[in-house]
Amino acid sequence: MPTAQGLAPEIKDCDDGSIIVQYKPSKSGTHEVQMSYEGSATEGSPFSCVVDEIGGAYVTAFGAGLVGGMSGQTQSFTITAKKGTLGDININIDGPTKTDYKRQDSGDRCDVKFMPMTPGAYNIDIKYKGKVIKGSPFVSKVSGEGRKRSQISLGNASEYALNVMEPDIVDLVGSIKGPKGNFEPCILKKSKDGHLCISSFSPKVAGDYKVQVYRDEKNIKGSPFPVTVHDNELAHASKVKISGALEKAIANESNVLNIDVSEAGYGGITVVIEGPHRSEVDYEEIGNRAFKCTYSPHEPGIYILNVRFADEHIKGSPFLLNVGGEPSGRLRETIEKEMVQAEPVKKGTKCEFLLKIPGTNPFDMEASVTDPSGTTELCEIMDEDDFHYRLNFTPHKEGLHTLSIKHKALHISGSPFQYSVGQLSSGGYHKVQVGGPGVEKGEVKKENHFNIYTREAGAGHLSCAIEGPSTPKMFLEQRPNGFLGLSYKVEKPGMYGIHVKFNDEHIPNSPFMVNIAPDSGLARTVTVHALKDRGLAVDKASTFTVSYNGAKGRLHAYLRTPSGGHEDCFVQEMDDGIYAIRYIPKENGVHYIDIKLDDHHIPDSPFAVMVGSAAADPAMVCANGEGLEHGKTGAKNKFTVRTAGAGSGFLALTIDGPSKVALSCKEVDDGYEFSYTPFSPGKYLISIKYGNINIAGSPYVSEITAPPGKVHKFLSLYKIKQ
Repeated sequence: MPTAQGLAPEIKDCDDGSIIVQYKPSKSGTHEVQMSYEGSATEGSPFSCVVDEIGGAYVTAFGAGLVGGMSGQTQSFTITAKKGTLGDININIDGPTKTDYKRQDSGDRCDVKFMPMTPGAYNIDIKYKGKVIKGSPFVSKVSGEGRKRSQISLGNASEYALNVMEPDIVDLVGSIKGPKGNFEPCILKKSKDGHLCISSFSPKVAGDYKVQVYRDEKNIKGSPFPVTVHDNELAHASKVKISGALEKAIANESNVLNIDVSEAGYGGITVVIEGPHRSEVDYEEIGNRAFKCTYSPHEPGIYILNVRFADEHIKGSPFLLNVGGEPSGRLRETIEKEMVQAEPVKKGTKCEFLLKIPGTNPFDMEASVTDPSGTTELCEIMDEDDFHYRLNFTPHKEGLHTLSIKHKALHISGSPFQYSVGQLSSGGYHKVQVGGPGVEKGEVKKENHFNIYTREAGAGHLSCAIEGPSTPKMFLEQRPNGFLGLSYKVEKPGMYGIHVKFNDEHIPNSPFMVNIAPDSGLARTVTVHALKDRGLAVDKASTFTVSYNGAKGRLHAYLRTPSGGHEDCFVQEMDDGIYAIRYIPKENGVHYIDIKLDDHHIPDSPFAVMVGSAAADPAMVCANGEGLEHGKTGAKNKFTVRTAGAGSGFLALTIDGPSKVALSCKEVDDGYEFSYTPFSPGKYLISIKYGNINIAGSPYVSEITAPPGKVHKFLSLYKIKQ
């Protein structure tokens, strides 16, 4: 590989959020630019451009259109040449269908746009003064319309184990000092054997590194840990070995990729499949830094497979996948509605809600509202027809209120809700909440229902689509104060996807995958006896009985825990048609027991049971701090979660975004303070759950920006071939 000597770029900050990068090539060939900000690759990096020397001048071709795109959308690329010679450039695009292009010449720059209408490989031939330039013909790999993106990251490929055992890493903070003395935050995790590890370790230069690990701002034993990186341990995407289904695949079947990075140095692997439909992607580690990745596109068509190692495409990537097989036959129905901005509510004004909560008893329903100062008042509940409930309350203060709706003292699906009094919140797709049995389970030829709450999301376009083996019949019920009800009925059993979008963005957890069971038939006759739903204790067994009442079939029961786990219950036949079910809870909080007869839920399943005397109440947990709304890359962004008075429960926090984050936590008065350090700018989704239920306002979206006064810096600029 040619060196990058003498290719240092000139970077000019335009003081408007943009930069200009200029460099003078000295040799012809394909040049690759790796661009990073604060040690993390920027979106689209590395960038490639082809430089050719013709008649003493240089010709350059670059742009995403030379690599690939999506059919039915405009693709573009740029050619630069000596001023006054653009007329000597000839372009020809040859592909599955005839494709015309438009070019616009200006000075030394020729901008080209074309729209491929059919998926496949397009050969783009570029000639200058009758001579084919270097890299031509370029092969642009075009996927099908409606591009869906499915991604998985194989983080184990970039782990580096430190010689220390740490039982608890929650309050640990790490940083890496590079060979040139620069400090970068790092992500810590625990390996399977209990050793402390650096996650996503991708060193860019060889030399001696020092990993500093702190607890309460003090070095732990052994810190700083020395790490020596040799040249052969640097990430080399060209040394990644891959085999398997790289050109052809079968829809709705497992297609296998074997990936070996044992000789490629340290770096993370990312596998992305783009195409006209979604794909299921998974992986397992099968050896020392060797992985088996499986993917299953939902429908036949042309897809693009991108495999990157340490943010660089491996050899041959992106791959053009021709996915065959039979169509799934999934049918789709969509309901859309324009949501207007809710009217602000003043304190002292009566507020009203209308919800449908199937399977509940009005005598077991309760609702309360908590104001910003923490004062809680009960709401008035009126029972109406067909499991509809009308809730009324009058707020006495301005600010964010928390509305809790419970059945048998347990939150219903979707509760708690946020309600703004006075000025409304900023809104957004992440503020749409969905809850109800219809997004958890369903039955054919019966009305399945769930609630949608959009008030805090603001004005926007709401779209609800259901796809599956049969066409669903859908009905959207308009209700006051931002609540909607959606009912659907299907004719065939199977897995259905419920897609809820707001302003064309999936809301959190969408699509919801719901298994619609066949007609439960005799399962409706099964009854439960002596099920204790209160006064249960950790590590103490609880037993109840199930009567078939003439039904036939296989009984199965499992326990869903507050921390999100699943455990099988012990089922034993006691007499003809009578079974005992036994389970041992391992944590405090609300558990759910799913009981099925031949994969059909019995009446009232799942059953909620309370373990411990003080159940975790997510409505009593609140989060605040600037880190929930905005922050900076390379810096600690903080927020606090207040749990005092919320009962004993499991607090879980996840942060998803353009990059991994270094996350730490410390205990403070009334709760916990969290600090996270993102490596790339963009939007990060922060989810906070207590007892496996989202707290009011969760998830949050934090806008992360780059610190002011800094521009993007190049790690390297070099030729990869001549």
